[in-house]
Amino acid sequence: MSVAQVVVFTGLPGTGKSTVAELVARELGAPAFAGDWLLGALKPHGLLTGLDRPAFLAMYYDLLTTLMNRQLMLGQSAVMDCLINDELVDRWSKSARQYDAQFHVIECVCSDEAEHRRRVETRTRNIPGWREVDWAHVERMRTEYPPLTFEHLTLDAVRPLTENRETVLRYLGRKD
Repeated sequence: MSVAQVVVFTGLPGTGKSTVAELVARELGAPAFAGDWLLGALKPHGLLTGLDRPAFLAMYYDLLTTLMNRQLMLGQSAVMDCLINDELVDRWSKSARQYDAQFHVIECVCSDEAEHRRRVETRTRNIPGWREVDWAHVERMRTEYPPLTFEHLTLDAVRPLTENRETVLRYLGRKD
């Protein structure tokens, strides 16, 4: 039996984190837990209405943490797709250690700001119950999520997707 892994993809909207997370989840045979999909499922039920930002974020991250921990309890891997900060990296890495799982963080960036903006403004994610994001949202997230200080791999969305996928698989020890 292989060792369970938690693979966290983080980065601003439009940097390719969901795309690469889904590819890697398929490769690992693990679920990809995307925060926006969870929120899209909750919003039609009014569960997000009236929450202040701290309560909203606590609920968001607690849901993701619960899903990740359940996978680890079963000895299975999980791929996480959401913006994170150092505090959450510390929390999730402790959970992974508790279950003898490997823990990896991959930050997705887009070094070409014009391309990044184009990607955000032209994409349609089609997440039921959830909204599309605009460039103003990206700028807000940039101020809320400072650069990570924990060890992590950085992927640049200007590189070909196949190259980024291979880079991640090598980082995870899945390719020579």
